[in-house]
Amino acid sequence: MGFGSYDESEQQEVDADFDDDDAVQSSENNHNGTFEFENGASSDELLDRLEEIKDDS
Repeated sequence: MGFGSYDESEQQEVDADFDDDDAVQSSENNHNGTFEFENGASSDELLDRLEEIKDDS
């Protein structure tokens, strides 16, 4: 087989043998609160800094 080649037989659907009860439940880690972050700079200061960064590129 050449670089990037694959055997199409490997792409068949696989019957997984596991119970849904054993799977990770994403709802177990929901966050029901707020998050605040204050960096001490105004929006204008941050935008000015962003422009400086863009100009350096």
